[in-house]
Amino acid sequence: MSADDLDDYEAELELQLYKEYRDVVGLFAYVVETERRFYLANHVDLKAHNDAGDVYFELTLRDAWVWDSYRSARFIKTVHVLTFKDVNIEEIAKSDLEPPTAIRG
Repeated sequence: MSADDLDDYEAELELQLYKEYRDVVGLFAYVVETERRFYLANHVDLKAHNDAGDVYFELTLRDAWVWDSYRSARFIKTVHVLTFKDVNIEEIAKSDLEPPTAIRG
C-alpha cells in the first residue's frame, strides 16, 4: 500500500465519519471536546477536583456518540473521562423552525 493509498483511505474514513456526524447530531443535546476526543451526548456531568494544588476534571457522559473513525461502535451508553486538560461543553441550539426541504414555485 502506497502513501497515497493510505491518505485516500484515511480521507474516505473521515468523510464517512463526517456524514455520520451530520446524520446524528440532531439526536443529542451537547457537544463535548476533551484533549483526546470529540463527543455528542444527551447527559453531561462535569466535576472539577483539586488535589494538592493540581486541578483535574472528572467527566461522565451518558447516551453518547464519539468522533473516532477507527471505532466500530461509536454509540456509547456511558463514558467516564479523567483529564488535567481543558474540557469544552456546549449545548446544541435547537430551532423550532425547520428549514424547507424544497422551494415551491
